[in-house]
Amino acid sequence: MLRSHPTARSVGISLAVAALTAGGFALAPGRAAGTTRVKTTTITVAASEFKFKLSKKTAPVGTVVFKVVNKGKIAHNFKIDGKKTPLLKPGKSATLKIAFKKKGRFSYLCTVPGHAALGMKGVFAIGTSAPPPKTTTKSTTTTNPGPGGTVKVSEFEYGFTLSPSSVPSGNVTFVMTNTGTTTHNFDISGVKAGPFLDPGKSASLTVNLQAGRRYSYLCDVPGHAALGMTGTFTPSP
Repeated sequence: MLRSHPTARSVGISLAVAALTAGGFALAPGRAAGTTRVKTTTITVAASEFKFKLSKKTAPVGTVVFKVVNKGKIAHNFKIDGKKTPLLKPGKSATLKIAFKKKGRFSYLCTVPGHAALGMKGVFAIGTSAPPPKTTTKSTTTTNPGPGGTVKVSEFEYGFTLSPSSVPSGNVTFVMTNTGTTTHNFDISGVKAGPFLDPGKSASLTVNLQAGRRYSYLCDVPGHAALGMTGTFTPSP
């Protein structure tokens, strides 16, 4: 009975490998057939009073690195898919790395009480299109007659000064100026809210007011109304 010689078998295998290599079938380490590399997307997130600005609102399925920086005047954070950054003081930043394994739309927000309600929220899309912006329907209001006029509003820590203190009825323009050192706004409850103003900034707001009706106003920044930024006025005929 013939037995193959071990040395001859080893030589045969070596020659076969050499032939495969010469024919373009080199054996080399690498990813297994059929595997794909997971894509990583970097999104910059700028937080301020009271909004987020994302460099992109969509990303493919895979890992997303959110680079969050607080460009506002007060502390904020960023939460999405159950994970959140630490509370960031003004000028500070943090990175949030999340692996999204399926398509979908994921809500994000600032978890500081009251900030999401003031606009610090949105939807981020993975593997699909971003949701369309919400449309608002303009409501019609009854115009109340009156002399109208202009009222200057000074916003500061923690109160308002209206000049003149007697507000007229009719079409009234409130010229608002932040004379304080942090963000404020002027919101006439149930009527219209002015924009959030950084220190030294100004804006105007025109509304129609009814004579004899009592109106309340406040600052919408969380905690400011409780510290004194609230009041009332009754327009004169």
